[in-house]
Amino acid sequence: MYKIVLPKLNTKWLGKETIYYKEIDSTQKEIWRRIENKNIDNGTLILADIQTDGIGTHGRKWYTSQEENIAFSFVIYPNIQIQKIENLTVEIAEILLEVFQKIYSIQLAIKNPNDIIINNKKVGGILAETKLRGEQIECLVIGIGINTNQQKFTKEIENIATSIKNEFHIKVDNLEVITEFCNLFEQNMIKRMEE
Repeated sequence: MYKIVLPKLNTKWLGKETIYYKEIDSTQKEIWRRIENKNIDNGTLILADIQTDGIGTHGRKWYTSQEENIAFSFVIYPNIQIQKIENLTVEIAEILLEVFQKIYSIQLAIKNPNDIIINNKKVGGILAETKLRGEQIECLVIGIGINTNQQKFTKEIENIATSIKNEFHIKVDNLEVITEFCNLFEQNMIKRMEE
């Protein structure tokens, strides 16, 4: 584990502190552990090459078994009412599509509310979890996984999952994608917090 600096990051707080793990059980679980221990600042991002117990939606497993993919989670203490994050997951997916369009000129699609797909195969997923005090959000933890450069998938998922590299034959710079996402998503979040 060590801290890294995201290239070309121009946020106020999101991703300013980025902690990298070669291997971890789950970036999402690590964020929650740090919240529990009161040991994590607003906007901290945790990134891993390999997740041994990654979390998907509805308690499913999210596989990050190879080093080529994107797997990260981050925390925000927004101090806003729960209704202010309505449709957040879909907007995160839209921002991710915008990032890939902007950097690589490729079109991805959204399968509502939280999957990113190419040719009807899953390439990414978004997990949004909150801790509430009444109707107020104490903290918001977002996890994002995207199959970027992986080329081989297990028999179990090869018919339903794919990667950007397999579909578009390009190598993705994962840190560039994460940085651009942070730049765009923070703007979205600030708007929600100020409304």
